[in-house]
Amino acid sequence: MRYLVLALCLAVTATATAARAESGTDPDWPCVQRKQPHLSLGQMWSGPEPDEAARELARTPEIAALADRLEQRRLPLAEAEAEIAEFAKSADNRQLTALMVAIFDRIDPHRAALIAGIARYGNKQVDLAKRIQGHRDKMETMQKAEKPDFDAIDAEEQQLDWDTRIFQDRQQALTYVCETPVILEQRVFALARAIAAGLQ
Repeated sequence: MRYLVLALCLAVTATATAARAESGTDPDWPCVQRKQPHLSLGQMWSGPEPDEAARELARTPEIAALADRLEQRRLPLAEAEAEIAEFAKSADNRQLTALMVAIFDRIDPHRAALIAGIARYGNKQVDLAKRIQGHRDKMETMQKAEKPDFDAIDAEEQQLDWDTRIFQDRQQALTYVCETPVILEQRVFALARAIAAGLQ
């Protein structure tokens, strides 16, 4: 049963990789979600296009501190929206645009780093799958020997069991890992909408 589960995991990994290769996307990308290393501010923001003055304003202590707080996922979205509404009461369009720039400039690099980490994670899974197959092939060869070394076979099986457990644990974690960039993208969009609501 253990090897059947592993075989299914390896088959799913191989099928997904082949499908991504055929579609022209990154063949090493392990997620169902499309790989998009960077977001575009224009995709998220419907307000004024940021000029250099707005970008300078984004670095001021008040706006930088607010952006630092709003980008944190541990801050519930409803509370973030309330803070934005309070800020908008005394802010002009340039300050609101600057706040959007400040938030985007924090979340997008963090998201890009996560995506790079996911790609490395996927590569490690591919390498681990190859190593597991190597253990299985070696065990099969050892068992076919004229005088099988059962101690060596047992040692190989223990390593196979260990690597299989790691592979399966990582596969289970992959669903959550792959959703994280999407969650960040959704947060940027929600914050952008809340900021745009305060524009005059």
